[in-house]
Amino acid sequence: MTNLPDSASPVAPGTVAQAGPLLESLQQSLRDEYSVVRLPDDVATLDPAVAAAVRAVVTSGRVGVGSELMAALPNLEIVTNFGVGYDTTDVAQAAARGIRVANTPDVLTDCVADTALGLMLDVFRRFGASERFLRDGRWESGGFPLTRRFSGSTVGVLGLGRIGQAIARRAAAFDTTILYTTRRPVEGVPWEHVPSAVDLARRSDVLVVAVPGGASTEGLVDAEVIRALGPDGFLVNIARGSVVDEDALIVALESGEIAGAGLDVFAHEPHVPERLIRDDVTLLPHVGSGTTETRQDMRDLTLANLRAHLAGEPLPTPVPETPAG
Repeated sequence: MTNLPDSASPVAPGTVAQAGPLLESLQQSLRDEYSVVRLPDDVATLDPAVAAAVRAVVTSGRVGVGSELMAALPNLEIVTNFGVGYDTTDVAQAAARGIRVANTPDVLTDCVADTALGLMLDVFRRFGASERFLRDGRWESGGFPLTRRFSGSTVGVLGLGRIGQAIARRAAAFDTTILYTTRRPVEGVPWEHVPSAVDLARRSDVLVVAVPGGASTEGLVDAEVIRALGPDGFLVNIARGSVVDEDALIVALESGEIAGAGLDVFAHEPHVPERLIRDDVTLLPHVGSGTTETRQDMRDLTLANLRAHLAGEPLPTPVPETPAG
């Protein structure tokens, strides 16, 4: 386990800034330890004196520090990201300027993988739909339609990082066949590597999307991949909404090209297209890591990265594209 700094040295007012809303307990911890400034949503309204004072920005994966904001902070040294995804932060500019970026991996792996398992079970067995069937009083008029068996199915995992492997381990407990697709085979895992996402979808009963967000994966699950699942296949996405072509998914659902979907993420959160609100789609409001325990761990790791930087120490969890220490 990484040793986390217990406290921060005093720093000048304005050194630490907040970009976007954060977990209330994280905001309180920041207020307790630092004189924090809140950056405006509109970069054009940022006071130049405030911008010059900022050395550290604490933000979330949903907001990040984009190109314009980063360029407006001439003395920025670190971006600490509350969340594992950091595709909303301009890491290329950060790397070029020697700005550190940190995120919160590992601590949310289990809860996100649990969510993926729950979505898989629900799209096969339709537990949510059957509960609505009961609550609406329809049971007295006849039984709920038969569903599909999850145990013994073939699960394709697109992306086999920490979360992808945790999903595969959980699914394997149901006597499923696990296949996965990554750029290169992962050493030391017992599952079969499939070179392309299309082939993975074609061979799977359910395709679980577990790749990082960002430009390199935007639209990776396109119409061809979705169609390859076939009329008995399901799509589950716990990664980023940008990874799946949402319009192509809607067309596939409406035409019966696939059997259904389980989604915790969407292209334009919190907006969910009306055409996705269907009985064969399980929809969650991006709650994959949304447990009290995980949020506390994410808060602690976000603070640990900030404290380490301000103390001149190596970061507990730097992202690979930017300096670690």
